[in-house]
Amino acid sequence: MKKNIIAMNASIMIGLGSILVAPSAYAESLSDLQQKKESIQEKRSGVESNISDTEKKIDNLQDKQLTAEEQIAAIEAKIAESTKKIDAKNAEITQTKKEIEALKEEIKVLKERIAKRNEVLKERARSFQETGGDVNYLEVLFGSSSFGDLIDRVGAVATIAEADRDILKQHELDKKDLEEKQTAVEKKLASLEVAKAELLEIQKQQKQQKQEKAALVKKLKQQTKKHEDEKMGLEEEKANLAAQETAIKSAINLEQNRLAELEAARKKAAAEAKKRAEQAAAQAASQAASQAAESKKQSSSSGASAKSYSSSPSSPSPSSSSQSSSNVSQVPAVSSGTFTRPSAGYVSSTMGERWNKQHAGIDIAASGTVPVVAAADGVVSRSYFSSTYGNVIFVTHSISGQQWTTVYAHLSSRQASTGSVVAKGQQIGIMGNTGHSYGQHLHFELHKGAWNYSKSNAVNPLNYIPN
Repeated sequence: MKKNIIAMNASIMIGLGSILVAPSAYAESLSDLQQKKESIQEKRSGVESNISDTEKKIDNLQDKQLTAEEQIAAIEAKIAESTKKIDAKNAEITQTKKEIEALKEEIKVLKERIAKRNEVLKERARSFQETGGDVNYLEVLFGSSSFGDLIDRVGAVATIAEADRDILKQHELDKKDLEEKQTAVEKKLASLEVAKAELLEIQKQQKQQKQEKAALVKKLKQQTKKHEDEKMGLEEEKANLAAQETAIKSAINLEQNRLAELEAARKKAAAEAKKRAEQAAAQAASQAASQAAESKKQSSSSGASAKSYSSSPSSPSPSSSSQSSSNVSQVPAVSSGTFTRPSAGYVSSTMGERWNKQHAGIDIAASGTVPVVAAADGVVSRSYFSSTYGNVIFVTHSISGQQWTTVYAHLSSRQASTGSVVAKGQQIGIMGNTGHSYGQHLHFELHKGAWNYSKSNAVNPLNYIPN
């Protein structure tokens, strides 16, 4: 009988959500358990599909990131090449400017030469103005001392005229040469400046492209990190669903065993009832036969007392198991409500917005060795170490047909393993500072339904536990 009671209680308590009820509550039917098992499997399949989709997104983002990084490397090579070309143009511009400076010196010399020629021409012009611009050959003739002197004078006049023509011609050539050199150098310098400006514009565009690609890589990395965090949460949810599925399978097996034992007990009770009925009928027949025999003998009217021998089956008395609880410091008293306080201490942080994100539970802080107890009867659906929760225990409850989940995080140690049944007020761990935690405290969450990554079922524990 004790074995039957234990199996019956365990079958009621193990599983997701509605597996565990208070000792006086009813055990759920197999059909309900099967439906919840199928619901868990469906959720698990959906989570696995989401994980697969998230992995594909991560792979796609990483491919894009790799492509962008390769493009950045190519752009950097182009920037280096354009820098070399710009340096080469700068060198040419510097050389051209040196040529311009040298040309300026030549121009200065040419200008001085032209100035001197201008003075000679001006002198000629003044002479022409004084003489009217005509040569008086009679004066040259009569002024000569001899015919030879005349010839010399006529030759001198011709030479002077030819020299004037040469001066004018050279003056024009020098001016033209100066103009051509100035034009050529200015064109060359302008061409170099244009080429340099084009290279600088190309390099500017290349640097802009590099910045855009770098911004894209940064964005891709952020998106990758976001999806990796989502994947981590989904994997944790998948692990919880797997643990809950295992628990509900155990519940189904236990419920089947309980039903089998109940059917066997019913058959045994029916057999015993039939046997007692047969014994009663036999006894009644025996008494009737005795009475008939006595009446034939016409004996005196003396009632023959029939002796009844009834056998009552022994009923085993239920053995009560005594629970010994050690008086541990700061163990909270078990309240009469649905949920009891999970640990001693003060509430250091309430549920709500905190650090630009939702705080899905409350924090209870205390110093020293502080026991943590189960807030209600339940089954441990998961007990493990999480990178964020640290040492954490998930307990699933079913109270009046409603599924609840409690979470006890940042424990220094865990005293309840996955699948174990815990009673309200039973110690399951010690308050600690593990995982993503800053100081010793218990992070306690209460979910009206199953726990999920988005914590959409979370409710304020302070509305349910004693203050």
